[in-house]
Amino acid sequence: IMENPIVKSLAKAHERLEDSKLEAVSDNNLELVNEILEDISPLINKDENIAELVGILKEPHFLSLLEAHDIVASKCYESPPSSPEINNASVNNQIVPVDAIRILGIHKRAGEPLGVTFRVENNDLVIARILHGGMIDRQGLLHVGDIIKEVNGHEVGNNPKELQELLKSISGSVTLKILPSYKDNIVPQQVFVKCHFDYNPFNDNLIPCKGAGLKFSKGEILQIVNREDPNWWQASHVKEGGSAGLIPSQFLEEKRKAFVRRDWENSSPFCGTINS
Repeated sequence: IMENPIVKSLAKAHERLEDSKLEAVSDNNLELVNEILEDISPLINKDENIAELVGILKEPHFLSLLEAHDIVASKCYESPPSSPEINNASVNNQIVPVDAIRILGIHKRAGEPLGVTFRVENNDLVIARILHGGMIDRQGLLHVGDIIKEVNGHEVGNNPKELQELLKSISGSVTLKILPSYKDNIVPQQVFVKCHFDYNPFNDNLIPCKGAGLKFSKGEILQIVNREDPNWWQASHVKEGGSAGLIPSQFLEEKRKAFVRRDWENSSPFCGTINS
């Protein structure tokens, strides 16, 4: 039987199939989807098919599938180092599981802000807040507490200002290596306030990021979209709309007023009644 020409041909074909390795066509599918979404999103109201396609491309399960494919295709994985025994608790805390690292791809224009701020925590750069309506908030790929490890394959260090400038200057494809926080997002209440004074973030020395601040005038109505930070709320203009920005919280403003002259006692309070 083994001498039969047909059997020999089948055996050779089997060997060739075993030797061949499948290669991914692309390892940046997530970036391509983001580019497609940017191109077709303005056409949602004009075509039902486009609206349906946008809904599919934004599905979390679909994005997770693409992310997993890109990670495997780019071979961004490695086996954890073997160790005979690990008894030291401090050493255990420093080991990051390989499957916890995530690789994210985004596409941006030069000078376009991502809408995030950072803080240093345990010598790592952690996302401190995500501005409502900003680029990162719309994509939903990053969350507060996520640790940024690398940008385009380069370690980010531990300087928030340098990272902000780097991300602002980059254009085109941006690849981020992060360690997720796995915190659940809480849907915020709808809160509106009436401003009782003028505010310009560029004149405020306490704001963590002047460029992320929201300028407002006395009498304007703001929608508070995030109050997780006790000192800095995120708000947007009700009439003008647009992305949210940072404003001083009622607690911070009252605390700040307490250190100025008592002449302030005859002036207006920070804001009117909060309506949820």
